[in-house]
Amino acid sequence: MLTEERFSKILSILEDMGSVTVQQLMTELDASESTIRRDLTALDARGQLIKVHGGAIMKNTVFSTMDDEVVHRKERNKEEKEAIAIYAAGLIAPGDFVYIDAGTTTERMIDYIANKQAIYVTNAITHAKKLAEKGCTVYILGGEFKAVTEAIVGEEAVATLEKYNFTKGFWGANGVSLQRGFSTPELKEAMVKRKSMENCKERFVLADQSKFNQISSVTFGEFESASVITTGAIHPAFAKCKNIIQV
Repeated sequence: MLTEERFSKILSILEDMGSVTVQQLMTELDASESTIRRDLTALDARGQLIKVHGGAIMKNTVFSTMDDEVVHRKERNKEEKEAIAIYAAGLIAPGDFVYIDAGTTTERMIDYIANKQAIYVTNAITHAKKLAEKGCTVYILGGEFKAVTEAIVGEEAVATLEKYNFTKGFWGANGVSLQRGFSTPELKEAMVKRKSMENCKERFVLADQSKFNQISSVTFGEFESASVITTGAIHPAFAKCKNIIQV
């Protein structure tokens, strides 16, 4: 196969999938690892894709390295967040031991929680207050307070999570990527997200479409490790993913 033919096929595959690994391209194109890596380097230099460790992602993938303040994030994509929040709240059953991550969509979810027979744990002071006001039993993690996201983060929070085994958990994410999974800008917050996910049976990431094909600084979970509750038109790269719940 000629070089330009391979380039065309690589870009076509990437358009369909959003991200692709070197191994996948080796199988699809019946080419060696060195050939695929050389092709990805060339296409990256042309500005037609972004080469990452182990593969490539679409050019329109957005990288974010900073958190916006909660007051600003609350105003974005309100209708989408509302639909996601309503569906997520309905998943909680009597007897569940539930983890709720800090975030604007997870906060909105609390407005629709009706189940007081479940027990809740959160790393967000605002979330804990709202749950308590609804008459729910709620525990809050100890640790460092991060003002920008209003979250409890860091090693002490991770240590507290060691003793918990959740039946269901709900998380926010700054980025959702097939290649890089669920990500967030800050390491201490990512540590808490990752540990709480590890200690949970059923995991749900709440993400409107603005979070898809975005990558932030620190990955806290593989894409296949949780179901993603979203709404609106799904990017073609994610259309065949079995862990997407569209509401």
